[in-house]
Parts: sequence; structure tokens; C-alpha cells
Amino acid sequence: MTRIELNRITKRYPGCVANRDVSLSVDGGEIHALLGENGAGKSTLMKIIYGVVKPDAGDLFWEGEHVEIRGAGHARGLGIGMVFQHFSLFETLTVAENIALSLPASEVGSMDTLKARITEVSVRYGMRLDPDRTVHSLSIGEQQRVEIVRCLLQNVKLLILDEPTSVLTPQEVETLFATLHQLAAEGCSILFISHKLDEVIALCDRATILRAGQVTGECVPEQVSVEELARMMVGDETPLSENYSKKDGGEILLECRKLNYRPEDPFASALQAISLQLKAGEILGIAGVAGNGQEELMRLISGEETSAADTVVLNGRSIGKDGPAKRRAQGLCVVPEERLGRGAVADMSLENNALLTAYQSGLVSGNGWLNLGQIRKFTQRILSRFNVKAEGSLAQAKSLSGGNLQKFILGREILQQPRVLICSHPTWGVDIGAAILIRHALIELRDQGAAVLMVSEDIDELFMICDRLCGICDGRLSPVRKTGDLSINELGQWMAGQFDVESELSDSITDSNSIEEQAL
Repeated sequence: MTRIELNRITKRYPGCVANRDVSLSVDGGEIHALLGENGAGKSTLMKIIYGVVKPDAGDLFWEGEHVEIRGAGHARGLGIGMVFQHFSLFETLTVAENIALSLPASEVGSMDTLKARITEVSVRYGMRLDPDRTVHSLSIGEQQRVEIVRCLLQNVKLLILDEPTSVLTPQEVETLFATLHQLAAEGCSILFISHKLDEVIALCDRATILRAGQVTGECVPEQVSVEELARMMVGDETPLSENYSKKDGGEILLECRKLNYRPEDPFASALQAISLQLKAGEILGIAGVAGNGQEELMRLISGEETSAADTVVLNGRSIGKDGPAKRRAQGLCVVPEERLGRGAVADMSLENNALLTAYQSGLVSGNGWLNLGQIRKFTQRILSRFNVKAEGSLAQAKSLSGGNLQKFILGREILQQPRVLICSHPTWGVDIGAAILIRHALIELRDQGAAVLMVSEDIDELFMICDRLCGICDGRLSPVRKTGDLSINELGQWMAGQFDVESELSDSITDSNSIEEQAL
């Protein structure tokens, strides 16, 4: 039985056509992948199915009946559930309270009854939840479980998942896939959006590929290779080879020395005696599930938060009390996790966003004056070099897709030729073509002698481009080890906090010896 069918769906926005004559169908019990580059039209199509966006043309059929979905509430009433890439949970409320808010009052009943249903459903699908726990105390993987269980309590028939594995450890991915297979076996249809093509091949029954808003192909993922699937997405012009050599770093450019942090924000993570050394000509990766202190560490290194002077050292100079401007003047550039708000200002033009961090670099000014021509030239260099799809250098940042905005922010920082670059989740949510471009740019920067500190939840990517790796969990840092000496499973265990004090001490002694050797 066909669960949902889209027939020649078209959606236009000023200046672009997001979807053009898109047709696809998903059968009952099928796990169907929707693939495409950033800006290919996937999000718009999902919003049409979920009732958030109304199409300009085309027809939608639900279980054989023509239907016009009037909103998210109507979609949920039909049995359509969606777990967005960014969760919509209230951190100060409990699991049960969050789920109650999404259900019709007639379905909630008493809170005790709802809690019992949450426990029963979560256990049944291998996603055990405590309904009384507050959301801020849950890991990201557990928060995702809340979103999925919330859909399951609404008797979901079609579950839409947008980049569901981007924030999970390998062990959590295995649990999620087991749950999805169980749901499919019971007749639930699943639309799976992901840029991780190996996962698509392992999980999905069929795949539909979008390019520039149009369907350009369909396939059975298990019958094609990752490279063939990627070619269907990005075409033949994008190089897919990613064989990066590993390198040993040189002099220490950035160092954290027993860095402690006690945040005032009750939902932020404390840091406990963080020590690490970042060397010239290397990429050091920090793996961790979101919410374990990596964001706080990035803020302390960038200068958004300050600490004792000698706990952060850049180019041999103590900078713990310095703000971001002084650290940038010392050659430190930053690609933050949050693109809009911290990486770019939504309503400002790309030219003005380029100016935000480049004004000290000498690339856009001279003799104390800003040079409008140089600002425009610098912005256009970013767009050209990093293949950013935008309506020119005066386009607002909010008009770019997430992947294109990420390329813009990264390009803005790299073109300033930093001595040290710290970047958080540099390829999160971007398509394979953009991810390859970003990885090449980071490797090239490393090979020019810069030091790169990279925080990510994508273990495969960390192993691909990092020279040394460590894990962070609950504000504590694991030992640091050469990538070739570490297994994916061991790194996954480090992300879950399974590393001992003895090995931390051993690593600390090794780092101390390294300092003494350099001093000699």
C-alpha cells in the first residue's frame, strides 16, 4: 500500500524555485531516503508534507486519498510525525510535560497515565525514557528519543527524520537504527534525510535524489556504492577523492592549562582541569556528544568567556583574560557552532558579515579607513573560492541555505590566514560536495603551517582529516592520541566518558615532557 504520494509538487519563492514538478511515493513499512545538496529543496518538500508550507502546484495523496494538509496539527492528525534537526523541547520541563504539550488534551488524560504510556512505548522500542527527568539533564541522544516517542504516542504512520544521526555516538546510531527497523516492520513508513551516505545504504529501502529542486534519480541504496550515490547528488564535476595524509605537528601554538569553568547558566556544562596542546601544522579533533562542555571550551578559547590569564596560552602569551578582538589580533580565528547569531548576523549583507571579523586583518582597510571596494572584493573572493550559492555579495545572510552559510563563514575565517583556527562542527548538515570542499580547505590550511582545533560529533570525519584525536564527556577531556593509534569504538567510548584517570595522567606526563624537551 502506498502511504504517501506527491505528484508534480512545485513551490516558488521570490528569485528561485525551491521545488519543481517533484513526484515521489513512500510505501507502508518502507524506509525511504531523500538525498540532495544543500539548497536542493529537501527541507521545503518536507515542510509541504508536514503542512508548514503550502505548495503552489501539484497534488498530495495520503493512503490513496487526495488531501490538502492545512497545518502541522492536521498532519499529526493524519499520522505524520516529524523530528527536526533542531529539537523543539523546553529544557526546564520534564519529558512527560514536553510530550503533553504536543498532544491534544483529550489524549493526555492524567499525567500518571501519560507517564505510564511514555515508559511502555519507550521500552517497547528500545529507547527507555524516565518521564520525570527534566530535558536539560538528558543527553542529545535521549532528547531525540523524546521527540520520536512523542511521535509514536500519536500513532504515527509516517515518520520524517531530518539528519537524525548527526548528534549521536556510534552506539546511539545502532540503537536508533534498530528502532527504525522495528517501526518499519510494524508498518510505519519512514522518510530519512541524511548526508551520511553509508548510513543510507545500510538502512534505506529506496532513495530519491533532488538537485536544484527537481528529482534527478531514484535507486535502491544497497545496490549502489557510496560514490555512485554521491555522483547522483552532486554530478561528475565534484571531486570525491578524500585520501588525506596524517602529519606530526611542530611548535605549540595554543595551549590550555588545567582550565576549569563554573558557568552561571544552570544549563551550561562545567569544565574540569582541561589540558591540551595544539601544534602548528596539525588538526586536533575533539569528539563529543553535544552538551558535554565542548561549546564552553570553544567560548573560553575564542575569548567570548574569560578565565585566569595563564590557563589559555596563544603563541607563548597568556591570553585567558583577553577578549576576542585581542585574540584575533594574535592570529586566532573562529568558526562557531551557531551559524546565525554568532557566526553571522541574519539581517546583514554578506559584505557586512565579512567585515565583522575581517576588519582587523588588513584585507578590507588601510590607514585606519574601511575600503568599501576591498570589502566587496574580499566578499566576492569568499563566494567564488568556497562556491557559496548566493544572490551576490549584498544578499542577506539569512537568505543562504545552512550549508552555503557555513561555507561563507568558514571561507571568511580561512582567507584571513589565521595561525590558529578553531572550528565547531564545520560540516554539520552540509551536503557531500560542500563537506569535501570544507575538508580540503582545512587540510590546505594545516599544510600551510596553521594549527586547527576541530570539534565534531562526526566520528568518521574526525578520523578522516584529524592528525590527533581526543574525546570530551561531562566537561572532562580524554587522553590525546594519534589518529592511527585509536579505534572508532574506543573513541566512541571516550565520548561516553569511558576513560580512566590513569591514562589521563600518563598523557599529561607525556605533554609535560614535550614542553621540557622544547624548552631544552
